[in-house]
Amino acid sequence: MTASPLLATALVGVGGALGAVSRHAVGIRVEGRRSVLVVNALGSFALGAVSAAPIGSTAALLLGVGFCGAFTTFSSFAVGTVRAASETGVRAAATVAVSNLAAALAAFLLGSLLVAESVG
Repeated sequence: MTASPLLATALVGVGGALGAVSRHAVGIRVEGRRSVLVVNALGSFALGAVSAAPIGSTAALLLGVGFCGAFTTFSSFAVGTVRAASETGVRAAATVAVSNLAAALAAFLLGSLLVAESVG
């Protein structure tokens, strides 16, 4: 079943609100640049799991687009990388960037593999 445009918008909005609040909660618990790495890895893991799960399009909108989209934070990743370049140098910033991307990709793959394995 495909969600109507109004329902799709509402699902993304509700998921996004929950994701944003969850992102803030992680930021309170994990301070500094590590919080960006943590939320991006956790959000990528969750998105991998959602992508591999046999769920409908409405759940995918709520969880994948809404929650995971708002929970992860590419803009904070970009700001942190630029800030690291100006504070500690380009080499340190490149390490931050590569670490963040590698963790997110590995977490997505792990999440999708775990769900695919348990479903299949």
